[in-house]
Amino acid sequence: MQLGLTFDTQSLSRHIWAVSQIVRTVREMAETAFPDVWVEGEISNLRPAPSGHVYFTLKDAEAQLPVVLFRRQAMLLRFRLEDGQHVLVRGRASIYEQRGQLQLVAETLEPVGIGSLQLAFEQLKERLNAEGLFSAERKRPLPAFPRSVGIVTSPTGAVIRDFLNIVSRRHSGLNVCLYPATVQGEQAPEEIEAAIAALNAANLVDVIVVARGGGSLEDLAAFNSERVARAIAASHIPVVSAVGHETDFTIADFVADLRAPTPSAAAELITDAQYRIAERVQDLSERLERGVRYQLMRARNLLERVAIARSERRMTALLHISEQRLDDLSMRLTDAIEELIFERTSQINHLENRLIIRDPRIGIGLAQTRLLSVRMRLDRAVERTVHETRSRWDRLHAQLRELSPLAVLDRGYALTQSESGVILHSVTQAKAGDRIVTRLRDGSLTSIVEHSSKTRKSKK
Repeated sequence: MQLGLTFDTQSLSRHIWAVSQIVRTVREMAETAFPDVWVEGEISNLRPAPSGHVYFTLKDAEAQLPVVLFRRQAMLLRFRLEDGQHVLVRGRASIYEQRGQLQLVAETLEPVGIGSLQLAFEQLKERLNAEGLFSAERKRPLPAFPRSVGIVTSPTGAVIRDFLNIVSRRHSGLNVCLYPATVQGEQAPEEIEAAIAALNAANLVDVIVVARGGGSLEDLAAFNSERVARAIAASHIPVVSAVGHETDFTIADFVADLRAPTPSAAAELITDAQYRIAERVQDLSERLERGVRYQLMRARNLLERVAIARSERRMTALLHISEQRLDDLSMRLTDAIEELIFERTSQINHLENRLIIRDPRIGIGLAQTRLLSVRMRLDRAVERTVHETRSRWDRLHAQLRELSPLAVLDRGYALTQSESGVILHSVTQAKAGDRIVTRLRDGSLTSIVEHSSKTRKSKK
């Protein structure tokens, strides 16, 4: 009797996974299950990489999760990441296959409890203050009597219209140079920085005003940027920050040499000294007029108390004294005005002379003359080089033709080659039945060797 045993081979089969397969499968499951999630936690172990990517760990009291923020997304952040920050991270779950490690691929971050713009404002303010950019020692006073002022703002906004109206009313002789720039949006910091640098390079203004109207923190973001702050700090011309309303404060306000509550207030501050002189002159003129009227009134009162003849002499004397005093005050006023006009005229002439000396057209003319001279020398040098090269090439070509074995063909000789192209020097190099090629002056002949005979050398 035989005992037959059967086995279920299917029950003994097993599926064997490669490590990369199972890790890749788990990664795909994680990315499918969590394609877009918000995760709240505290930043720790922050590690910016030289490539621009940022790595950190997001943790709470019970767990931690590695996070990677790639360079493109990191460049879009409005605040600086620091260990200990409490943040919201938006991203997708994934597996880093090389380590088999769960991680969150971040798209954006938001601070918890404070806006990103406000946090960026506070961080930049603290850093620049530590560098000394806000210190009172580096701030310069504005010139009391500026001849010209440069204003960086939008050319179409109400700011420039209000500024020009106040300047024309308080100091009509002040020159205003508008450097148009975008004051809101991504391009605004770059344009404002370029405007400040251009006004410094031109050196045609005594004061620079950076201005725009009020708005939200997002609207004023350009004036809270590090680029604008460092451009103001690097300016050798005094800068007035006139951004927003009286309650708005920006980084530009702290770095500038003077903060004006509004653009209109900036115009009043710049023209204050000139306006006070005009007011003083007006006050002296009114006081002079009142004094003359008072003297005339006293003269009339005295005239009523004395005899006619005496009163006439007294009145005449008083009139003479008043007229003399009036003449004296008028001449003093005229001299003061003429002296001021002479001083301003001298300053304007000096500025015009400096402007003429620095006229870019003179430099351009000299550069064009030098360029023309260099171009003519270059053309002559190229022409001479080409001519010499061509002459040398002709000589070499003639020498090559004289030395070429093909030149012999023109004199009736022939050149014999084997079928493979080897030049035949002896009859021993070919045997009967070989195909040979004979090259003549105007072509070649192909023939088959029937027999060969070697020339006998003559005996001497």
